[in-house]
Amino acid sequence: MQNQQQSAFRNNGKPSNWNIGTKGLAIVGILIAMNLALSRVGIMTPIVRITFAFLPIALIGLLFGPVVAGIAAALADILVFMLAGGSGTLFPGFTLSALLTGVAYGLFLHRKEIRLWQVIAVEVVIAVIIHIILNTAWLMILTENPLAVILPPRLIQNAVTIVIRVMTIWFLVNNKQLRSVYRKFSTAKK
Repeated sequence: MQNQQQSAFRNNGKPSNWNIGTKGLAIVGILIAMNLALSRVGIMTPIVRITFAFLPIALIGLLFGPVVAGIAAALADILVFMLAGGSGTLFPGFTLSALLTGVAYGLFLHRKEIRLWQVIAVEVVIAVIIHIILNTAWLMILTENPLAVILPPRLIQNAVTIVIRVMTIWFLVNNKQLRSVYRKFSTAKK
């Protein structure tokens, strides 16, 4: 029986990306719940909204890789809409953006040793491609406002938040106490 269960999670002798186990699934669930809670609170100014909802998704990417992080981010996006009582719009474009954000975190951070350039690179990719290009396009479709109205505040917000995101993620991956936890639960090759 155990051999049959192990073979269900293996593909040609290689471990499957889905082999995260019960503990891993519980950790992903807790991090999705943290994402939901952190998306509700933040620092609001007329131009910039700063939340730390990105951290749980970054941690899922760090621990479990791009596939799990992408699915978790998309699921979190849908759950935020559902738990907010249907306020706003469930737009597939934003769910796609969330999925791509999780995939980006997984691709850049699911490593044994993380360098500062990886953290900067993932945040630049997310800010430019996903937040500025894709999300601005989704907002233009939803609001029918011109690019000249939507883009300037988004550029300011991303310029401010990218620094905060890089510093926060860099602190978390370099924290000695947390590093042992990452190594214990990560599906990265050890």
